[in-house]
Amino acid sequence: MNTGLLILRLVVGIALAAHGAQKLFGWWGGSGLGGMRKHLTYMRFRPASLWVVGAVGTEVGGGLLLALGFLSPLGSVGAGAAMPMAIVGVHWGKGFFGQGGLEMPLLYLVPAAVLGITGPGSYSLDSLFGITLPEPVTGLVAAALAVAGVAVAMLGRRPAPAVEQASGQLAA
Repeated sequence: MNTGLLILRLVVGIALAAHGAQKLFGWWGGSGLGGMRKHLTYMRFRPASLWVVGAVGTEVGGGLLLALGFLSPLGSVGAGAAMPMAIVGVHWGKGFFGQGGLEMPLLYLVPAAVLGITGPGSYSLDSLFGITLPEPVTGLVAAALAVAGVAVAMLGRRPAPAVEQASGQLAA
């Protein structure tokens, strides 16, 4: 079981950290911080720069903590925190499968949640250093803060711009 948890942590954590690094540094075809800020501005998140820091921090930081099995369950919460935001804010209207569908953020969210519940296993930095954060309080408080952050981000979005109707007048 510990080997399975290690493999799951490494694959999901490194993949998510790389996904965040793509945004942070513009690696592997990523847009970098400026492109990410423009994208979040286009998606009406305000202030966009704050949500860029949150997205990159949870993906890179959470992914690395998850991969290392360090300070569990904070890595799981960090890795999972960006995913509800991505699902609701970006992928929801695009269906489940295909380009832009919500299956990819869901496939990050579920293993992060499972690892948060099960713990990182024996092959982890937590185990090596004997680190045990108070459970379930740590996970519940961190998860509640993540959910609150998503709610604040979604409620703080600027209203959608008015669209032109067939008559050429702006809709209210």
